[in-house]
Amino acid sequence: MKKIYQLSLVMLLAFTVILAGCGSDNNNASGDTGTNEGTNTGTNTGSGEAATDNSNIKIGMVTDVGGVNDKSFNQSAWEALQALEKENGVKVQYLQSNSSANYEPNLNQFIKDGYALTWGIGFDMGDSVKKVANENPDAKLAIIDNVVDAPNVESVTFSENEGSFLVGVVAGLTTKTNKVGFIGGAESPVIKRFEAGFKAGVAAVNPSAKVTPIYAGAYDKPDIGKSLAATMYDAGNDIIFPAAGATGNGVFNEAKSRNKAGGAKVWVIGVDKDQSIEFGNDVTLTSMMKRVDEAVKVVSKQIIDGTFKGGTTTVLGLKDNGVGLPETSKANVSADILAKVDDYKQQIIDGKITVPAE
Repeated sequence: MKKIYQLSLVMLLAFTVILAGCGSDNNNASGDTGTNEGTNTGTNTGSGEAATDNSNIKIGMVTDVGGVNDKSFNQSAWEALQALEKENGVKVQYLQSNSSANYEPNLNQFIKDGYALTWGIGFDMGDSVKKVANENPDAKLAIIDNVVDAPNVESVTFSENEGSFLVGVVAGLTTKTNKVGFIGGAESPVIKRFEAGFKAGVAAVNPSAKVTPIYAGAYDKPDIGKSLAATMYDAGNDIIFPAAGATGNGVFNEAKSRNKAGGAKVWVIGVDKDQSIEFGNDVTLTSMMKRVDEAVKVVSKQIIDGTFKGGTTTVLGLKDNGVGLPETSKANVSADILAKVDDYKQQIIDGKITVPAE
């Protein structure tokens, strides 16, 4: 029977580090396979720490179609592996999936090459990870945002609804038009958790506000995100929360263009990472962060330590610091609103509020 366990806040904080750069300079097109490959091959030799040679440990990561530079969860996962390489001397590499047809070949490539751990990033990779794990029982795999019931797979999911509730509180108390938009990538249980939590948070503080959800049907189409955002802003929505990977980048681009042109101020709520770092505080109201980076580092370090827990699922929520708002929220969100956010956060942690997941 599959075990379910929680990573504690203490454990997560123990592995918190300043992450390295996004790694976009490491892309090498592989041509015939339809994938992009990125690799770091250096080892850490200048730290002065007691030396353990981990250079024989290789950890691979397969992106979903959003790509390694999606400024969202794929990028966050890759940054975590780069940091792990720098700190521990392991070798890390990614394969980028240009379509879902690349998932299984990319996963199998790492296993064929003797990688100690192979990551699948994203809900859509669940079936592929399951098949590859069953066909390679001696291999170790891990997945973000889906649960794969196999003895050699460690699964990590998040309570996106809890973090989305909090940014919903911010949106409900900030909107001037009482119209707020949500743009999802493709309909899935993960994105539905984002939507449900966001709606509940807005309703909790501003029952008069209307949340309009729409789905782009893709995670790698910024042009679609920009077009959908234009329609929503034209309809009077002054805040949009995209949970759509690289498609959401188009929402930021549209908001930036409108704010630069003048007129009514519009906002975007970032997702997965603190997206104000990429897009700026002039357009990013706040962000709903998922600590994909910490989850990837913690599980990957189990390979180094020999404590890998295959056949388990970790669920990270507010009480685990697995989701939440970044410190940069203070740039645009008032202290009064942030105080209300903290109050709702504590009520959720204490079980006084149960946030809907669908």
